[in-house]
Amino acid sequence: MSRILVFLIFVVGLDVSLHYYVWGRLVRDTELPAPWGRIGNGLFIVLALLVPIGFVSFRLLPRAAASWISWIVYVWLGCLFFLFFLLVSVDAIRFAMRFVAKPVDPDRRLFVARMLGSGVAALTGVLGIASLYGGLREVAVKKIRVPIAKLPKRMSGFKIVQITDVHVGPTIGGAFIDDLVQKTNAMEPDVVAITGDLVDGSVATLAPFVAGLAKITAKHGVFFVTGNHEYYSGVDEWIAHLTSMGIRVLRNERVVIGEAGGADGGFDLAGVDDAHAASYGHGHGMNIPKALRGRDESRAIVLLAHQPKAIFDAKKGNVDLQLSGHTHGGQLFPWNYFVKLDQPYVEGLFDHDGTKIYVSPGTGYWGPPMRLGTRAEITCVELVST
Repeated sequence: MSRILVFLIFVVGLDVSLHYYVWGRLVRDTELPAPWGRIGNGLFIVLALLVPIGFVSFRLLPRAAASWISWIVYVWLGCLFFLFFLLVSVDAIRFAMRFVAKPVDPDRRLFVARMLGSGVAALTGVLGIASLYGGLREVAVKKIRVPIAKLPKRMSGFKIVQITDVHVGPTIGGAFIDDLVQKTNAMEPDVVAITGDLVDGSVATLAPFVAGLAKITAKHGVFFVTGNHEYYSGVDEWIAHLTSMGIRVLRNERVVIGEAGGADGGFDLAGVDDAHAASYGHGHGMNIPKALRGRDESRAIVLLAHQPKAIFDAKKGNVDLQLSGHTHGGQLFPWNYFVKLDQPYVEGLFDHDGTKIYVSPGTGYWGPPMRLGTRAEITCVELVST
């Protein structure tokens, strides 16, 4: 309860601060004539109040009732994101201009404020429409080939289909999952790996909407590792529920893919809890050494870890390939640059000093149903023997 209270206090504080800043630039500084000034004041008050209401409505109201509130709130939050960054950029330029330009009279200052405010609002509208299209367009199927030196020749071409960061919740439901399953099965995967953040809500609320995952077919099975959002949603209940659906949850452990007994038999697949799991209790916590303990070093190993930052421990354990998500590729430009402050890799395939890592931009979205500068994907990872 204390964690939820702290989160709500943070959300409300951030919500008020952002709305006050944007209101100040678009309404107060532009000195809108009556009745537009009053309309602007009222609109920003309503929108600021809607944000915390939207966050708690999904936990207090039936999904059908909360969903439409969430759509309004999250679309506005996406627009607020653009407004904030555009206005900060404008303010930075105006601040710099004070040192090189002569002071302007109040009438000219008001004219400039209105022109800039109008320009920012118009550009936000364009970016909002473009990002809505990006967020709601069909999920792409991306195919990549990853060379693995230790992979047996006979397993070259082995297909791992990665699904990650779906975020089934207030705006993503069963129809999305059904389409996802259809696309996944069409690729005839050998393994399906779901690398966390599948849900944003409890089993009681969302079980019917993820039921379609039971229809995924993969030769060697469907595997899951927890993301940070599972720990906001009743992680133990979700682990039990996914297990009942035939999905193998890997918790700091590994399994044999193919045949055991040497490098020619197959390879190992390992999975770990989310990097922040330990802070939420439940007896969870990322432990890569435990997952790799006792392995045959002559066999290739693929690691499923929700957050890219697990790559540092993966490298120490001589992992061949790590599959991660979490970042959403930044989801909304320019947020990808801020993600880089927390994660070593944001999107794509990289070689981390001999250990390869693929970071998916995610299959769904979190919060705003919007994407700009990145596209949601289902990833078909083809392992190639070298």
